[in-house]
Amino acid sequence: MEKRVVTDSKWRRGFWASFAMLGGVLVLLTACSVAAASEARIAITPKNGATNAGLNRDTKVTMSGGRLTRVTMATEAGAEVAGTLAANGLSWKPDAPLRRSTTYRISAAAADAKGREAHENTMFSTVSRDSTFMGNFTPEDGSTVGVGMPVSITFDKGITDKKAVQSAINVTSSSGQEIVGHWFGASRLDFRPQQYWKAGSTVTLKLALEGVEGASGITGVQDKTVTFRVGRNQVSIVDTEAKTMTVTRDGKTVKTIPVSAGSPETPTYNGRMVISEKFKETRMDGATVGFTKADGKGEYDIKDVPHAMRLSTSGTFIHGNYWGDDSIFGSVNTSHGCIGLNDVKGAGDPKQPAAWLYDNSLLGDVVEVRNSPDRTIKPDNGLNGWNMPWEQWKAGSAL
Repeated sequence: MEKRVVTDSKWRRGFWASFAMLGGVLVLLTACSVAAASEARIAITPKNGATNAGLNRDTKVTMSGGRLTRVTMATEAGAEVAGTLAANGLSWKPDAPLRRSTTYRISAAAADAKGREAHENTMFSTVSRDSTFMGNFTPEDGSTVGVGMPVSITFDKGITDKKAVQSAINVTSSSGQEIVGHWFGASRLDFRPQQYWKAGSTVTLKLALEGVEGASGITGVQDKTVTFRVGRNQVSIVDTEAKTMTVTRDGKTVKTIPVSAGSPETPTYNGRMVISEKFKETRMDGATVGFTKADGKGEYDIKDVPHAMRLSTSGTFIHGNYWGDDSIFGSVNTSHGCIGLNDVKGAGDPKQPAAWLYDNSLLGDVVEVRNSPDRTIKPDNGLNGWNMPWEQWKAGSAL
């Protein structure tokens, strides 16, 4: 009997001791739960593990029951992504479109009215390059260009449904000019009015290509608005017979410059050409444009051509020439097709004719060549669609 009583007593003491310990744990757990509970609720899209996220509107952080205190976003490689937190602290989004085929991480923190914190993290990847297309466009957003600058879009995939793609692109001008698109092959779409842009006008390009199927299984990813301004109307007329260039601005002649154009063996193209690039100095190697000697090297290789401005994709430039004698300008055509103006080595003399033209030219200014024995330049050789008659231009639209 005594043995049983002792046993019962031990059991009771053990029971209550265990109960007390368990109760302490419960109290501790309850206290921790209360301290950690926050009314702040963070929602991140895309969800963790998502693939094929869009580049423009798919990514955002929102919340309820509090305010966001911190949001960070970076690529898997660690490159930070800039974003903007709303003034009310209820949302965040990236400042610019994301990149294709890229993995991103987002980390967000928030606090409720009592200061209790909440955290959320996610990792996702964007749409594949293989299944999407993008258009590289000119001119740049916010730029000021000459009256001849077309809106030119080059796609990184061949487009088969040109109507769908062109329908998702809109180009307008404050001048009210009719603007029509023209396809050069499957990957390039240019827009221009019948005549040059009106000086001082503003042109807006809207790309609404996200989700547009340009070819089977290939969709667009861009949703962007670009605005540029048209400056003064400057057109330069090069007469290869007279060997002069007459620069007109808003219809008035501002300067006449002696030039040396393409030789009789390698004449300069005729036609209206648009300045598409400018280089204070650049290298010109004849081998890159088909002018080679028997040993395969270029007929010329000048590493520091001054004040060079590109007029065609095939290599036509208007540029400074320091290696020719002063006497050639205005008297003899000596080049391989470019238009040369007198200049000095190093591009350091602003009084030289080539320096003056360079300093007074915008991308998009027109250089028109006349009286050359060569043919007219092709409209797609550079940004030179002005050499195509308007009715033919309109016939190249998909709409």
